[in-house]
Amino acid sequence: MRPNGASRKAGVAAGAGPAAVLEALAATIVRCRRCPRLRAYCRTVARVRRRAYRDQIYWGRPVPGFGDPQARVLVVGLAPGAHGANRTGRMFTGDGAGATLMRALHAAGFATQPTSVARDDGLRLQDLWLTAAVRCAPPDNRPTPEEVARCRDYLRTELVTLPRLRVVVALGRLAHDAVLAAAQAAGVTVPRPRPAFAHGAEAALRWGTRALTLLDTYHPSRQNTQTGRLTLEMLVGVFRRARALC
Repeated sequence: MRPNGASRKAGVAAGAGPAAVLEALAATIVRCRRCPRLRAYCRTVARVRRRAYRDQIYWGRPVPGFGDPQARVLVVGLAPGAHGANRTGRMFTGDGAGATLMRALHAAGFATQPTSVARDDGLRLQDLWLTAAVRCAPPDNRPTPEEVARCRDYLRTELVTLPRLRVVVALGRLAHDAVLAAAQAAGVTVPRPRPAFAHGAEAALRWGTRALTLLDTYHPSRQNTQTGRLTLEMLVGVFRRARALC
């Protein structure tokens, strides 16, 4: 697929395959300086550190997506955790949300192991690409609308680069809205009225001759899992549904 947007800026040759485009996109994301507030926050967290991780070197930079370049399922979260992905350098790795998500992905057959603790822990994702609406950890997990918009081109590039994509799973309302905005920027037809977020909701999107399903779930944050709003069984059910839709 011909590179575009963020991948063009990275200097990817025309006709490059999805793995090369996504690798170049990752390099571009890591160097990103679009949001001074987020960059300052990530650097501060990496310098001060949490007591439990005081002997570790934090990543402290924007975090790219990762997974299978031939994925049929794209999972979009909110943003890196301050002491999770901002510490480890890999999405949904090293914090409670990542622990719950990886258990669900493993149970549904998308992950080779049920844990995600470090970039070199041997985890591989199968038929799935994992990313987020925002690539830097935001204070209080609340990016501004402008910060979300500045990251939109990265998500759009992932959407158009994954050649076998059939299902997009949005983890939470912000991810749901970010997916719809990025999809429209990529030329995807979004239904009217605009699909509303709800756990388990499905929306049929049309991309030329391709059908794409947006599937929603609550975000696997500790706030949701510890209150019972989202259980592991509920999350596994969403990913089993994603597999069935492929």
